[in-house]
Amino acid sequence: MSCLKCLKHTMCLVNFIFFICGAVVFGVGIYLMSSSRFSSILPSLQAMNIANTLFIIGIIITCVSFLGFLGALKENRCLLISFFILLFLLMLVELTAACMLLMYETQVEDSIHKDLKTGLNNSINNRKNNTSNEDDWDTVQMTFQCCGINNSSDWGNHIPKSCNRPGNGTGYWPKGCFSKLKDTFENNLLNIGIGVIVVCIIEVLGMCFSMTLFCHISRSGLGYK
Repeated sequence: MSCLKCLKHTMCLVNFIFFICGAVVFGVGIYLMSSSRFSSILPSLQAMNIANTLFIIGIIITCVSFLGFLGALKENRCLLISFFILLFLLMLVELTAACMLLMYETQVEDSIHKDLKTGLNNSINNRKNNTSNEDDWDTVQMTFQCCGINNSSDWGNHIPKSCNRPGNGTGYWPKGCFSKLKDTFENNLLNIGIGVIVVCIIEVLGMCFSMTLFCHISRSGLGYK
């Protein structure tokens, strides 16, 4: 019985922490909605940008963690089984998305490359009338020390100042942003994989804990409260 109480309090504590984290992510998403949307870089992602993604993730985390917290606190079978099902569905979605990315890696790269080209052309058109215009391309190029998609020639005659290499006169960054972003992703692939594994382990533990409490309540004859 003491072990079950410990399990109950552990579930409450962990889900409360995740609820706070979800609220923070939700707030960051709302904040980013009023700032840069990176639509000038990836136009097709304007509807599903970083801000909206964080907003949706924050809502999902807060809702799921609230179900787990309340279900463990009240020892409610309905909430616990709902928590279990939602975690199971989330894990299936994550694994499916990971498999799809691995299977269609080339197609995803080609799609991103085409979208970057569209975004760069839009940025060039906006700069033709006003050379002092700055957009998200300048932020990315200064952050990753890159220029254009493949190199500076992508900008034609409208190469922005963010392509300039400090202390190198009129020299530009030699590598394009597509290869820089790809290299950054590949260099952090191990960390991303570890993060995904940790998330899956947490979800599996959450499902095990909720099902253990669910079975205990069923054996206790408390029924659905």
